[in-house]
Amino acid sequence: MTVVLTVLVLFLAGFVAAFILLVLGAINFDFSNSEIPPGVNQPAKLRIIHVILISTAVMGKILENVGICTQVSFVRYMQGRKTLGVDPKLFIKDLWFEKVPVRIYQPKAPSASLRRGVMFFHGGGWVFGSLETHEKLCRFIARESESVVVSVGYRLAPEHKYPAAYEDCLNATQHFLQNLEHYGVDPARVIVCGDSAGGNLAAAVSQTLAGRSDLPKLRAQVLIYPGLQALDFNLPSYHQNRGVPLLFRERAAFYVLQYLNGDAANLEELLEGSHIPTDIKLSYQKWVSPDNIPEKFKRRGYKSRVLLDCTTEVFEKVKRFCEPNLCPLLAEDSVVHQLPESFILTCEYDVLRDDGLLYKKRLEDNGVRVTWYHLEDGFHGIISLFDYCSLSFPSGKRGLDTIV
Repeated sequence: MTVVLTVLVLFLAGFVAAFILLVLGAINFDFSNSEIPPGVNQPAKLRIIHVILISTAVMGKILENVGICTQVSFVRYMQGRKTLGVDPKLFIKDLWFEKVPVRIYQPKAPSASLRRGVMFFHGGGWVFGSLETHEKLCRFIARESESVVVSVGYRLAPEHKYPAAYEDCLNATQHFLQNLEHYGVDPARVIVCGDSAGGNLAAAVSQTLAGRSDLPKLRAQVLIYPGLQALDFNLPSYHQNRGVPLLFRERAAFYVLQYLNGDAANLEELLEGSHIPTDIKLSYQKWVSPDNIPEKFKRRGYKSRVLLDCTTEVFEKVKRFCEPNLCPLLAEDSVVHQLPESFILTCEYDVLRDDGLLYKKRLEDNGVRVTWYHLEDGFHGIISLFDYCSLSFPSGKRGLDTIV
């Protein structure tokens, strides 16, 4: 028995030591491949958060390698394991809208008039995120704006590829618009809102509903550092912020490939810009081009690149990137000019910054009123960190207050 215990202890000690070495290796890799720009306020906090995320991913990979669970499922579990309990100011209920799980937040205080309605689509690269990961954010928006908030638990990639997430968000929104009276919501004051991949989904849903005459018109769209195109991963913000946590350039391309077809086989082509034929890229250059980005955003070492062509085989795999439901920045002017008033939040140290800037220009060129809020010291994901224990950032809270 003593020998067995000794062997067991040695095995466990070896496993723990190996795990620690792997985590330390990942952290060392993170330090050597990431960059915290000097303009970020409280950089140590950002580094700590990133190390936590890297450590979770490493542990998930270990569990996947020994056959316990996949890395993706472990990360999802770790992200969504906390529950907040009851809220003294909100009624919170889980429902289904057209087979789509939703969580609805309704203020308890009586209202003299019908309330605003907010359809919220969470971020997470279409791969991660859930009703739980954005629970605090949705509660805050519901409380502070005294709105009815509906958070949508859409299907995730790579198990459910495009257009699953888009269809879930569209179907849930249509259901809500058809049943507003059940929730005390004013049909003239319904908005769609989302962060990151959720901003992509909000923009796509808004475009789809823009021409509908059988449903109440959306009052506004709120897009929080949205990802809106997959034609060009060499825009200024992609190069300037390629190693800035919490979203590296390579991960942004990886996530959109997971959403598109469930794998990352063409990642290198996306990064070098050889996944879309030159003639198609040129046809969209009026909308997706560094020329449409103000010069002040190109000062941090941006250099223009030569357009590369692609093979027919590669384009066949990714040609749906040209669909506006996947890349809303590519919608025709006839659609864009019908869009509701818009709020766009961008962050200086975010690879997706220029997607927001380009969409802002497109909206304004089509006569859509835009409120733009730019966090000069912000990075991708900062809004959802507004109440992240002692690791929150003042500018994230400032951005959220502006959204409200």
